[in-house]
Amino acid sequence: MTEQTSIEQVLVVPTMLFHEIGHFQGFNRNTEPYMKTLLDPMHTSYRPRDEMEQDTSFKQLIPYCIFMHDGQVFHYERGTDQGESRLHRKRSIGVGGHISTLDESETEHAYILGMRREIDEEIEIQGEYTQELVGILNDDITEVGKVHLGIVHLFNVDNPKVFPKEASMIQTRFSSPAELLEQLDQFETWSQICLEALFGEQAEGK
Repeated sequence: MTEQTSIEQVLVVPTMLFHEIGHFQGFNRNTEPYMKTLLDPMHTSYRPRDEMEQDTSFKQLIPYCIFMHDGQVFHYERGTDQGESRLHRKRSIGVGGHISTLDESETEHAYILGMRREIDEEIEIQGEYTQELVGILNDDITEVGKVHLGIVHLFNVDNPKVFPKEASMIQTRFSSPAELLEQLDQFETWSQICLEALFGEQAEGK
C-alpha cells in the first residue's frame, strides 16, 4: 500500500482527444477549444507518472509559464538535479510542471492550483505581475514531447527580481528575445517553439 501511494499521480488526457479537437505540431494561439475540452473532468484522469512517461496514448498536461520584464525574457539552464533526465543541460524559458492529485480542491480547478504550486516551488517573484494564456504547445517529434502537452502562460512582472528556488535551475537571468533567438539551438524544444512563435516576427522586424 505504501509503495502504491508514493507514486505520483499526474493529470492526463487521452491523446486521441487532442487529435479530435485538432492535432497540430508546434504552437497554436487558438486556445479556447482546447482549454474548454482538455480541462473538462469528463476527459481528465490521474495516472502513475512513471507509466505515463512511456505511454503515448495519453498526454500529460503541463503549464509552461514564461516570465518577462520590460521586453526581456527570463531563462535558465536545467542542471543535473532536475527530475527529467532527457532535459538535463538544456536551456529553458519555461517554468512549470505536472499537475497531480495533491492539487485537487473543491473550490478551484486542480490545473490552476497546480500551476501556482509549481511556480512557487521553482521561483520567487518579488513584485507584482499580470498573466495571460497565450497558446497550446505540442511536439510529437521528441520522446519527451510525445507524452506531454504544454499550456503556455505569459507573465509580465513589474521588476526583474525573479530568483530560482531549486538547485536544478542555474544561470538564471533576463535577456532580449533577439539574443535568445540567436542561441536557439541551446534551448529545449518547447522553448525553441515558444521563442519562434512569440518573438520570431518581432525579431525579424528589427
